[in-house]
Amino acid sequence: MKIVVQKFGGTSVAGLERMQRVLEIVRRTHGKGYKVVVVLSAMSGETNRLLSLAQQFSKEPDAAELDVLATTGEQVSVALFSMLCKDAGLKARSLLGHQIQIKTTCDYTNARILDIDAAAMKALLQDYDVLAVAGFQGCDEHGRLTTLGRGGSDTSGVALAAALKADACEIYTDVEGVFTTDPNICDKARKLDKISYDEMLEMASMGAKVLQIRSVEFAKKYNVPVRVLSTFIDNPGTLVSQEDKSMEYVLVSGIAYDKDQARVTIYDVLDQPGVAASIFGPIAEKGILVDMIIQNTSRDGHTDMTFTVSRKDLDKTMAILTAIKADVGAKEIQFDTGVCKVSVIGVGMRNHSGVASRSFAAMSREGINLLMISTSEIKITMLIEDKYAELAVRTLHEEFELDKDPGERKVGEV
Repeated sequence: MKIVVQKFGGTSVAGLERMQRVLEIVRRTHGKGYKVVVVLSAMSGETNRLLSLAQQFSKEPDAAELDVLATTGEQVSVALFSMLCKDAGLKARSLLGHQIQIKTTCDYTNARILDIDAAAMKALLQDYDVLAVAGFQGCDEHGRLTTLGRGGSDTSGVALAAALKADACEIYTDVEGVFTTDPNICDKARKLDKISYDEMLEMASMGAKVLQIRSVEFAKKYNVPVRVLSTFIDNPGTLVSQEDKSMEYVLVSGIAYDKDQARVTIYDVLDQPGVAASIFGPIAEKGILVDMIIQNTSRDGHTDMTFTVSRKDLDKTMAILTAIKADVGAKEIQFDTGVCKVSVIGVGMRNHSGVASRSFAAMSREGINLLMISTSEIKITMLIEDKYAELAVRTLHEEFELDKDPGERKVGEV
């Protein structure tokens, strides 16, 4: 049995006309001899409407009940799409997360997939041409509905492809694929033919909204090649897959940025063992992600600690730091929300030097001051004032000639 998993996002199912376009794609795939598992998101804006409704009824909505409410958006999508399929002569049925036993953890609103009953899915595919599966949802060990976090339908699609050992996993969106940077702020952004899992993970972690980061982690773990395509334009899209030799020759693959950042500095903390744990332990317990961290040189037994968090987590972070201020000997705590992260990403950095120096020089020419710097094997991230975000992205995109074919670009020092 040949199986293709196709996931369609909220903009792709936002009304009858768009769902008919989805139907065209599914019929075309079925016509090539495939059974099609179609994973659908809620209609565009529907999840936000439901969550807003919850806030009207409860100041602090129960997380488990929020999941019951939020999953109804996808239920509407799969039911309507199944009706379209049947009217078009396809044998189809809709399925919700608990019906196909997508088992998850009990972390309501942000659950993780533990197991999928692939045998039951394959048995259904013997009888049906198309299974329309509600994305974003599953059920826990108690049979309660759970959701996988915003953008979780991507993870549903990749997880189903892995469990079914599908021939292809296709993620359909309202963009043509993965670009070298955000085309909304750089008109020279170029669509990538392919990108490695690691590069896509870095892009997603920096706020690129093409794929949910957990879906990329899942794809990498189970080696599921994922193709990102447009629902509305016929082209090959972008393949997200294992790194190959050809990718190593491309020095930089993309420029990403993230404006959802706040910089926090806690001054004159004691410079002794255990202090860093005392600061970041309570922050981690609250589920707050910390990214860039810098500790200054010790002076008179004290030091300063600077780090970044998401702006939405700033208030919680400040409350934690205020509570432990005396315990760590801190004299002052400051924060700044007028900052942005900009990253240069590429697996080619593993084999070539010069990316950091070229990045810093390009920023210097534009008068952009670097507030913090962090690096990994395939990423260089710079924290800058957010008013320079778009200029920085365009400058770095031009510096590494990302508007050109990879073979036409300058290569760094070997």
